[in-house]
Parts: sequence; C-alpha cells; structure tokens
Amino acid sequence: MEVVMLVCFIGMVGMVMWVVFVYGIEWVKSQRVRRKLRMQGISGPPPSFLHGNLLEMHRINTASQAKVVHSSDHTHDFTESLFPYFEIWRKQYGLLYTYSTGIKQNLYMNSPELISEMNKLMTLDLGKPSHITNNLASLLGNGILRANGLSWSHQRKLIAPEFYMEKVKGMVDLMIESTQPLLTRWDKAIAAKLGSDDDDGNGTVEVEVDEDLRSLAADVISRVCFGHSYSKGIEVFSKLRLMQKKMSKHGTFLFGIKGLRDTLNNIWRGKENEIKIMEEEVESLIWELVEERKQECSEKPSSKKDLMQLLLEAAMSDDDSTSLPKDFAKQFIVDNCKNIYFAGHETVAITASWSLMLLATYPEWQDRVRKEVAQVFPNGIPNVDSLPLLKTLTMVIHEVLRLYPPGAFVSREVYKDTQIEKLLVPKGVVLWTLIPTIHRDPEVWGANANEFEPERFKDGVSKACKYPQAYVPFGLGPRLCVGKNFAMVQLKVVLALIVSRFRFSLSPSYKHAPAYRMIIEPRHGVHLLIHKI
Repeated sequence: MEVVMLVCFIGMVGMVMWVVFVYGIEWVKSQRVRRKLRMQGISGPPPSFLHGNLLEMHRINTASQAKVVHSSDHTHDFTESLFPYFEIWRKQYGLLYTYSTGIKQNLYMNSPELISEMNKLMTLDLGKPSHITNNLASLLGNGILRANGLSWSHQRKLIAPEFYMEKVKGMVDLMIESTQPLLTRWDKAIAAKLGSDDDDGNGTVEVEVDEDLRSLAADVISRVCFGHSYSKGIEVFSKLRLMQKKMSKHGTFLFGIKGLRDTLNNIWRGKENEIKIMEEEVESLIWELVEERKQECSEKPSSKKDLMQLLLEAAMSDDDSTSLPKDFAKQFIVDNCKNIYFAGHETVAITASWSLMLLATYPEWQDRVRKEVAQVFPNGIPNVDSLPLLKTLTMVIHEVLRLYPPGAFVSREVYKDTQIEKLLVPKGVVLWTLIPTIHRDPEVWGANANEFEPERFKDGVSKACKYPQAYVPFGLGPRLCVGKNFAMVQLKVVLALIVSRFRFSLSPSYKHAPAYRMIIEPRHGVHLLIHKI
C-alpha cells in the first residue's frame, strides 16, 4: 500500500514538474515576443510569472463593478465601466501598448493609422484568436464566425454572396411580413389598455422592446435564410440565447480571467456539462430542421434557393473541388446554421433596441424620422426602391452603431511575423481594437464625441470623422461582417414601421446599464412607454 502511495506521489510530483517545465518554456517564448515589441518603443503594464496581467485585470474589473452609467449624464460612455483595464492602461500608455494574459502576448492597437493599415492586409495570416474561438466552440462550432485560414475562406465564398445587396433587396417583403405580428401585438395591448379601468386617457402601455425585437429578428433570419418561420426554430433561438448567458456568466471569457478556481467550480457545479448538453440539443434541433428542408426541396424543387439549400448543396456536392468530406458535411451545415441563427438575429435586435432607446431619449430626432418616413412611404409600408431615400433614419442608425456597437472588439491573432506600417508584429501576438473607445475619440470625432449627434453622418460615413477607418461597427478588413447589408436594410424596415405607427418615450422603470455578454446589450432591457399615433 505504501509503495502504491509512493508511486502515485512521485507520479503527481513528476506531472507538476512537467507542467511547470512546459509552462516555463512557453513563458520564455512569450517574454521573447514582449522584448521584440518593447524594442520598437511599445510599453505596457509589467506582467507576473504565472498570470501575466490577468490578476491586475481581475482586480481592476472587480473594483469598477459598482460603477453604473446613467442615462442622465447624456454621454453614453460605458467603456470605463465595462472595460476599465483597457481605459486605465490607455490613459497611462497611449493608443498602442502590450500586455499579457498568462503566456499570451497582446497588443492593444487603437491608432486610426494602424487600424487603416491592418484593414489593407488581405492575408490569411491574421485570424480569430485561438483562445476565443476555443471558448466559443459550443456556441458557434467551426462556422464562419469561428473558422480561420482556408476553412474560413471557403465558407465566406459560399455564404457572402447570399447577403449581397441585390439578394437582400429581395428579402424586404419578408421583413415587412415578419414585423406585422409585433405591430399587431402592440396595437392590441394599447386597445386593451384603452378599455381598462387604469386607462390614462391615451392608451399608453409599457413594453420591454428588446425581447419583442429578438423574436422579430429571429423570425426574419429564419424565413429569409432557412425557409421556415420563427415558430419552427424557437427552441434553437431560446437555447442559443441561454448558452450565451451562461457562457457570459462564467467570467470574462475573452481573456480567461475566471482562472483555474472558477473553472473547477463550474465543473463541480455541472455548468460546463450543462452547456455541453445544450450544445448537443441545439445541434439535434438544427439537424431536424435540415432534414425537413431536404424533404421539402426534394418534393417541391424551386429555382429560388435559400441559404440552407446552398449549404446542403455545398456539403453534399459531387464536385471534388467544392464538396466537403462526408464525415464533415453534417457538422459544416449545423455549425453555419448556428452562426447565422446567432449573429443574424442577436446583433440586429440589440441595435434596434438601442435605436428605440435613443429615439425615445431624443424625441426631436424621433419626430424628424417620423416625418421623413411619412414623406417617403405615404402608405406607411416601406418598399425596396425607396429605402435609400431614408437619409435621416440612416444617419440615426449610423450614430446608434457608433455609440452602441454590438461588437466590442476587433481581435486578430498573428500567425506569422507581420508588418503593419512601421510596426513588426511577432507571430503569436493577439491584436485588439476596442471599438467603443475609437468611436468616442475626440481627436477623431470632435469635442461632442460622447453625444448623440446623427447630423455628423449627413454627408455619409467617409466625412463623418477625421479618419473614416475609425468607424468599425461591422469590423474591418477581409473579415468585414458578411451580414452588413442585411442588417442595415432590416433596421431601416423595422424602425420605419414602428416609428410610423407609434410614439414612444422612456419608461420610468428603464435603467440605463450597458452590459457585455459577447455583445453590448442593455443589462435590464429597454422599457418604453408607447401609444398609437
């Protein structure tokens, strides 16, 4: 017995020594990379041996938890409360500095000139950081949002054409059709209020619009991309949303701040296993929808193919140059359905929610948009040819995306030494651009950078600020969001329909507290008081 215990003890000691040895080698490599950056004049917070700057980030983050941004300050600047370490280091080290997360070396890069140069790099040697993609594997699989290299390139070639403007124009009628149930539901709520004992005289009702807009956006993406309504995909959306919330609660997944103790606690409490179960359930549900779609396509062939049909054809093609290995085909379809389900509805819904919040806060802009919509669409129904005439609404959407971009970061891992302007970025470094910060830089946007001023976009994005490349709500470079056109058109359609039918203001129960849960969203929802015009 003693011999067995001795052997086990020696084995454990050996394993610990091996881990420390391997970690030490990686730490030395990391410090070598850090020295290369420092030799180019780039400084940053000094790292510790085991954690790099993670403990400091955790300490700063914990200290700022109590700070909440209130709408009464009219600045809409939430960066210091959500990403305090970046803001503290930016003020200390400038727009270009390096820091460490464990053995991973990072480069914070919020210089417009460097962002512009990075934007020009048409290379597969920059990709999504591996530690982020690993953390998001359960939610996104290996679809277009997570893939890198040739796999990403192949998927983008397949999916991007389905979101070109000519294709998106053909989706407008479906967008209008999907919005009607929401308008009807609000109409009925107002009518019920008018007939109730607590009627205030104008039928004003309180609505938490973000949940309604999620359902609407989910219905749109289901119809236009997968040929079925939200009712069929409701379980998929609800489970993906639940996975997103649980993964966000596990800690700051972007940087691994949760640490070993929190990871062990999650495993002990079954949270990791819970997410795995949900992942399997989502994939099973999606594959059921895929099988239904395959059956429908075989029974009723159509020349107009939706995105799911194209994914099926690409995966099952007999052409060796475009087809996928049969054992990979099913996962390819499921993963990209998960990506499009998640990204295609979540970001649009949140942007629409922030748009209504700001239009409620600034009623003069709500009136201007309403007047424009009435002029462009006298019958109250948008049409595809006149959407470009909505100049005021477009200005508002651009300003909403500037102040409340769904994505907080542009992040890229460098797979081999890469030259960006005069800067040589060593292999393995992760580049970070904090979008809310560059969207609020007074040097770029002027003294009113923290204020809601849609007028700044009156001459388009290119003339809205000093450096047009500093406006990146849809990302930048080769990985620019493929759904940009789809999102902009849908936002115009939905907001035009809502503004033309209802007048709204902020409810007293609304609490302005932006939160980061993979995207920037309202922590407590968006509560509005609405009444019919």
